[in-house]
Amino acid sequence: MNANSLILLDFETTGLSPDNGDRAIEIGAVKLEKGVITERFQELMYPGRPVSHFIADYTGITNEMLGKAAPCHEVMDRFADFIQGQNLVAHNASFDKRFLDSELKRISSGYDGQFACSLLLSRRLYQTAPNHKLGTLINYKGIASNGSFHRALYDSEMTAKLWVAMLDDIQQQAGIDEVPFSFIQKLTKTTKANVGKLLATYG
Repeated sequence: MNANSLILLDFETTGLSPDNGDRAIEIGAVKLEKGVITERFQELMYPGRPVSHFIADYTGITNEMLGKAAPCHEVMDRFADFIQGQNLVAHNASFDKRFLDSELKRISSGYDGQFACSLLLSRRLYQTAPNHKLGTLINYKGIASNGSFHRALYDSEMTAKLWVAMLDDIQQQAGIDEVPFSFIQKLTKTTKANVGKLLATYG
């Protein structure tokens, strides 16, 4: 699997957990190749029932918008094709992975890539940040942003920019030219106290 190419994705959903019957209502994703966004995927999807006022206010996605969207199974079938052969990244990946797995299971599909979490990675690299929400980290790193968070494609694009910044920081601290995906996964599972040692000894 290509270490220089991966998919950064984000779901907007009806609630917090597919275990409680929640469904995806939007998927946004970008393909990042050698630090450059080369492809985008964004679709609303109709979950089969209305969304709450809270979700509509939080995401800006209304029931009227969803009523015109394709059903989840059609969108997820297209998305499954988009992500094949790629490793995957999301900010708070455990949330997005649950919905990805649940929606793909409904259409008897899957994926062959591995997941990494940009939220966990940011907690290791930026231990003095005020918090590790995506918007906070974008400001913390001085990354330009001019859109609305909590829409799937924009969040994916901002996660990609943050990801590139984190890879640059890892390269500088570890003295390496390329950061293997396996090393990122190892970093996210390392205790905060041992991150400096791991970076110093890796290269």
